[in-house]
Amino acid sequence: HDKREALLDIYRKLRPGDPVTEEGARALILAQLYDNRRYDLARVGRYKLNKKLGLNLPLDVRTVTKEDFVAIIEYLLKLERGEGEVDEIDHLKNKRVRAVGELLQSQLRNGFLRMEKVAKERMTSMDPDQIMPQVILAIKPVAAAIKSFFGSSQLSQFMDQTNPLSELTHKRRLSALGPGGLTRQSATLEVRDVHDSHYGRICPIETPEGPNIGLISQLAIYARVNEFGFIETPYRKVVNGKATDEIVYLTAEEEEQYRIAPGDTPLLEDGTIAEEFVQVRHRANEANRYPVIRREEVELMDVSPVQLVSVATALIPFLESDDAARALMGANMQKQAVPLLRSSAPIVKTGLERRAAMDSGALVIARRNGVVTKVTAEEIVVRTEDGDLDIYPLLNTMQSNQSTCITQKPIVNRGDRVRAGQVIADGPCSDHGELALGKNVLVCFVPWGGYNYEDAILISQRLVRDDVYSSIHIERYEVEARDTKLGPEEITRDIPNVGEDALKDLDEHGIIRIGAQVQPEDILVGKVQPKGQSELSAEERLIIAIFGKKAEETRDVSLRLPHGEKGKVIDVKVFSRFRYRCKVCGHIHHFSKRPEDKPECERCEGELERISADDLPPGVNMLVRVYVAQKRKIMEGDKMAGRHGNKGVISKILPEEDMPFLP
Repeated sequence: HDKREALLDIYRKLRPGDPVTEEGARALILAQLYDNRRYDLARVGRYKLNKKLGLNLPLDVRTVTKEDFVAIIEYLLKLERGEGEVDEIDHLKNKRVRAVGELLQSQLRNGFLRMEKVAKERMTSMDPDQIMPQVILAIKPVAAAIKSFFGSSQLSQFMDQTNPLSELTHKRRLSALGPGGLTRQSATLEVRDVHDSHYGRICPIETPEGPNIGLISQLAIYARVNEFGFIETPYRKVVNGKATDEIVYLTAEEEEQYRIAPGDTPLLEDGTIAEEFVQVRHRANEANRYPVIRREEVELMDVSPVQLVSVATALIPFLESDDAARALMGANMQKQAVPLLRSSAPIVKTGLERRAAMDSGALVIARRNGVVTKVTAEEIVVRTEDGDLDIYPLLNTMQSNQSTCITQKPIVNRGDRVRAGQVIADGPCSDHGELALGKNVLVCFVPWGGYNYEDAILISQRLVRDDVYSSIHIERYEVEARDTKLGPEEITRDIPNVGEDALKDLDEHGIIRIGAQVQPEDILVGKVQPKGQSELSAEERLIIAIFGKKAEETRDVSLRLPHGEKGKVIDVKVFSRFRYRCKVCGHIHHFSKRPEDKPECERCEGELERISADDLPPGVNMLVRVYVAQKRKIMEGDKMAGRHGNKGVISKILPEEDMPFLP
């Protein structure tokens, strides 16, 4: 065939039914393969093509070349003859991690393309003399693309902040779901399964139990993602049977050529492998992937025996003795632990507790060497060796995303010397810089009158009384004062048909004071709404007609504490459209509607000046947030678990005298 016929033939196959022209065919192929706007291999695509086809083209050649076509056809012919190998789809060399930057980049691209389309339309329809850049370039499509990505994408998730470990593992999560990925229904068993290339890269244990099993996984402890998105794991170099301190990071593809000894291979003091013959992993050896070879032939060695598992799994002691399904439950349930009032580090540790707590970001760590000069619940001040002051602010009873309590407690005293990198304040679920998710309690395995049948648990009254398993939870309640058709809503202490007793903890504006103990149905923020004429009875309307306005023209729509909740008010935040500052005492006043006459300061009767408004949604004049903390004790129906998947529900709390006891 000549070139023209080939072009037309390809066009017919790509666009069956369309009228065929030589120019159209040429334009289509150029656009499909050589136009950077339409077609881009990216650096990683070129890297993979080079690797697969044995080419050596530069990484910035991001379209398909003649050399590629020749090599591809050659490879396909080899496959037909039974030479070469078909790609294994589940191998990690054929999978890559798309990080947030790349996902956002594709969203931005869509936004810019939409913006370009709008700009072109406007340029053709507008008078050239009156064209202004700000009129042509609509920023809305780009802003909408970013907002939709962070607001509603399946991969943009509300962080799991139950405890520091759940936060850390959520940030290290890998998902096969989402745009451009699989769906739960289409995912086969092979995709979900553990593959031998996961070793040291993806944890074989930690994954959800439900329909997402195997689709959502976790980065292994030492794994990292390289510039192309492939997961790498570290190995120690072994030279002439001696393990060196040199570390190399390898992808799943690079690792196949090497003979790798396990991490717990016995070594002599100088690093030489103790035994003359060692069993190694060698994936390229099809006949025997786990051969026994002489120590001089070993090329690499694992850096640690925990290299193949994730952070949560590595926190399980004696993991090697656990059944895999139970280890999975143990790893997942540590992420559900609620931070307790007083944390205590486990007696039986794995050694990773300190590192996990530090890397979670929950602790406060000294930046420089120095001496502690001040310690309060709000901050720690350290005077450094240079004479500077390092100030470390502490978080105090802050609400997490899961309504658990985030509090940082100092563990140093005034006058203590601290080193850079030392833990100076504990966070939630940490004890002197170590991750402390639970308590060390005495456990007895014995049948007890059927009360602990089927994984039920009996606990002593002492655990409740001494607050061993008590935790603090913080709930947020908010109320808005809006403009309505009948007039603005008002946040006030003057609430109709409410006795003085119900208002005792409200300030002059009708907002509850910090420190007040609240019960169900207590008023948190007093709010009244104008009543419509239709809501009034005939008699009330007659009285208004005769005497003018009456006092009872508003109805009570106050924010009250819901049923079943109680606790202590720990914080109140007020945002307002009408903010004023007193010129005399500097106090800031918030109003829920525009003041009618010139307002005065209620504290010192000074003059008020208006200051900039808070950023509120349209129609909202004032927003009040009230944070209520409650102490919850352990009770029947709560779940308790160990680190080995040994979980159960509390069926009964026994008096101390009924508990079994040690001889």
